[in-house]
Amino acid sequence: MTDATDNGVSKGWLHGRGEPSLSDVFRSIPVRNQGNWFRRALAFIGPGYLVSVGYMDPGNWATSIAGGASFGYTLLVVALMSNIMAIILQSLCARLAVGTGRDLAQACRDAFPRPVSFILWIFAEVAIIATDIAEVVGTAIGLNLLFGIPLELGVIITALDVFLVLLLQRLGFRYVEAFIVGLLGVIFACFFVQIALADPEWGAVIRGFAPTTEIVRNPDMLYLALGIIGATVMPHNLYLHSGIVQTRAFGKSDAEKRQALTFATLDSTVALMLALLVNASILILAAATFHKAGHVNVGDLTQAHGMLEPLVGSLLAPKLFAIALLCCGLSSTVTATLAGQIVMEGFLQFRLPAWLRRLITRMVAIVPAALVTLYYGAEGTGMLLILSQVILAFQLPFAIVPLVMFTRDRAKMGPLASPGWLTAVSAVIAAIIIALNVKLLWDVAASL
Repeated sequence: MTDATDNGVSKGWLHGRGEPSLSDVFRSIPVRNQGNWFRRALAFIGPGYLVSVGYMDPGNWATSIAGGASFGYTLLVVALMSNIMAIILQSLCARLAVGTGRDLAQACRDAFPRPVSFILWIFAEVAIIATDIAEVVGTAIGLNLLFGIPLELGVIITALDVFLVLLLQRLGFRYVEAFIVGLLGVIFACFFVQIALADPEWGAVIRGFAPTTEIVRNPDMLYLALGIIGATVMPHNLYLHSGIVQTRAFGKSDAEKRQALTFATLDSTVALMLALLVNASILILAAATFHKAGHVNVGDLTQAHGMLEPLVGSLLAPKLFAIALLCCGLSSTVTATLAGQIVMEGFLQFRLPAWLRRLITRMVAIVPAALVTLYYGAEGTGMLLILSQVILAFQLPFAIVPLVMFTRDRAKMGPLASPGWLTAVSAVIAAIIIALNVKLLWDVAASL
């Protein structure tokens, strides 16, 4: 009998698993199967934090700022609900990786006929490009706010992170993770200070995490709530997580796989709860400053940055806002680049030199971003961000549905197949997110 992680064709798969994606770091981090529980868990800390970056990227900032400015703390409960959905779906990614030895791209390639997997690859590549464009534009805005660098030049500068990823990965994947965790630490510190300066009403903050029927009764509030949930799960995170979990050299026995799944799920759950703190902090900051002062129509990042100083009464607040935005942009571009590599290698088994592969991925995103900023300026970057979110909304079902299908299939997953309750919950979450994204596409089409 061929194991699900063998290279041969096993039951449930049309094709055998080929060479893994990110082969230069595949199973490169040793895992202790015995000894102290904490030391074993420590080996799995890292991938979840790379994934969490996608839930606090520049594309999510505008939604949180608009929600806080318009309705104060009320939509905090929506941020909490959407985060719980993300935790469950990312746990499926870890389950797929540990149970089959495949990332989501490889699983699609090996489970579906070639024409189907090719179409899914096209959708995935378009989603990666759209994600990368949003991160590039966000980083450029951060550079502009912090150093006054023109947006056009800032877009070009973001290409340098390709070589940063190469350097860090050459040193070892732990260095990539340490770099991202370091940036996340800066982001948390920036928002901690900004929240302290804004001095929110903590009683209202706590009440904001409680469900309220007002969200459903108020059409404007409902629209923003749907936007927060619909923009939570990004396709590239599903491919990314299922790939980087396999940098850990966990064992092949059922017991070792179960242990690996437990620690990987714990890692992503804790990391995504920290991402919730960042998203909640953005919304709280907007509520405590813009909403409190009566500025209820704030959604542009540059506009929000410019309004912080007079409202908070400190030069430090807008500086910290810009630093956090830049760190979010930098970390997001790094993880989007890794996701692009996983998608290309997983679907196509297409091997290029690491520097060339990452440069091609980044150039495909930078060229349209640079052209738009040159032609339209700052207004064009806003249009580009909106377009990128619409593209992501269209691609999302083609990543979520296969993920739920694969992880429930005992022939593919063996003893690590999702239990019935988890499959049911995941299917409901997928249906909700898909429905919300369909609504987004409908609204955009209706506004044209």
